[in-house]
Amino acid sequence: MNKKVLLIEDDLQMQELIGEYLKEFGFICSAFAHPKDAIEELEKNGSYSIVILDLMLPDMDGFDVLKKIKNISSIPIIISSARGDIGNKIHGFDLGADDYLAKPYEPRELVLRIEHILKKPQDAKIRAGEFLIDKANREVLLDGYAIDFTKIEFEIFLFLVENINKISSREQIINATSLDENTKNRTVDTHISNIRNKIGDDSKEPLFIKSVWGIGYKFVS
Repeated sequence: MNKKVLLIEDDLQMQELIGEYLKEFGFICSAFAHPKDAIEELEKNGSYSIVILDLMLPDMDGFDVLKKIKNISSIPIIISSARGDIGNKIHGFDLGADDYLAKPYEPRELVLRIEHILKKPQDAKIRAGEFLIDKANREVLLDGYAIDFTKIEFEIFLFLVENINKISSREQIINATSLDENTKNRTVDTHISNIRNKIGDDSKEPLFIKSVWGIGYKFVS
């Protein structure tokens, strides 16, 4: 288990307390008081396994920090905040937080929450550019918001993402999804068109799902 923690906490006393406690349980903790410094670190160093994020930070609201992190990484995030009301919790989870701990709390509980998250299969979520695909919940997030895909659309999108930058024929798409084996190519094209509409991809000049004349499609990074 990778035990590198990125802590974003501007209360230096709390930062030291959490950092020292995590070290007692074998975690390597890098702490940042300013969110911009933490984001720059995460962009340069992808070896962290989890982020602990305070919401009341200098220059940036914690929810904005969460969205920026989600745009660059699929790393799990635990919110650690004195803003413990249900509205903030719901908003945090809606934006993609994996857990939410309201201050004050026992540091041991934070350790337990971290260990629980890190024991989950790490391939359950896939990051592809601006998209986060949650395979376990069959959900695709764009900028933290879920796209309303049908079952088939999700399967097609996932297949293309898992074969990123590779050309997939319509037959391959049919065979890889729950589409009937007798499905016509035109039906696949219709599903692709619907997917493009939902992700805001211009069919004439697509940014994400490219058409390959006479063959099929490919998702590009």
